[in-house]
Amino acid sequence: MDDPGLNEVRLDAVLAELQPLRRTPAGVPVLNCILAHESRQVEAGAPRDVSVELQAVAVGEAAGLLAVAAPGMRIRATGFLAAKSLRSRAPVLHLNKIEFLEGN
Repeated sequence: MDDPGLNEVRLDAVLAELQPLRRTPAGVPVLNCILAHESRQVEAGAPRDVSVELQAVAVGEAAGLLAVAAPGMRIRATGFLAAKSLRSRAPVLHLNKIEFLEGN
C-alpha cells in the first residue's frame, strides 16, 4: 500500500472520562478516554447544533501527557480513526497530538 490515504481527525473536546494509565506488556503507557464535543456547524447552508462522544486512546508520550489531565478539561485532539478491535468495528480516535486549551 503505497498511498495510505487520508485519515486525520482534529477535534476540540472536553475530557468526559479518563481511565487509569496502564502499560502494555512491553511497558508502553496507554490511556483510554472519552471525548465529548459540542459545536454549531453549517450543513446544506443551515446551522446545526452537533454533539458527539468518541472513544479515544493515547499511547506512549501522548498517554503520559493525558495522564496529568482531569475530567472536564478542554483539549484540541489530533489523531486518526481505527477500529476498536477485530471483532468490534466501532471507531476509536488514536491521539497523536494533544493541546490543552485555555479556560479549563
